[in-house]
Amino acid sequence: MKKAWLSAVLNFFFMGAGYLYNGKRILLGAMLTISAIGLTYIENFHTFADGNNLQNHDSTAFTILFVCVFLANTALAIDAYQEAKTIAD
Repeated sequence: MKKAWLSAVLNFFFMGAGYLYNGKRILLGAMLTISAIGLTYIENFHTFADGNNLQNHDSTAFTILFVCVFLANTALAIDAYQEAKTIAD
C-alpha cells in the first residue's frame, strides 16, 4: 500500500519522484526527475559569462523560474497524491 502523503511530498520537492515511488507512469517520473536535475542546475549552479549564477545575473528570470517550478511541483504533488490514493483503494 502506497502512502499518498509520501508520494505528494516526493513530487513536491523533486519532480517525478512521487511517480517513481507509486510505480506508475515510470517514464513520466524519470523524465520529470531528469528535468528537475537540469532546472536545479540552471537555477542554482550554472555560472554565466559575468561569473554570477542566475539569481545574481538576472533576478527577474530567477523569480519567474522559481514561481513556475513551485506551481508545477504543487500540481505534481496533488496529482501524485491522487494517484497513490487510487492505488491504495
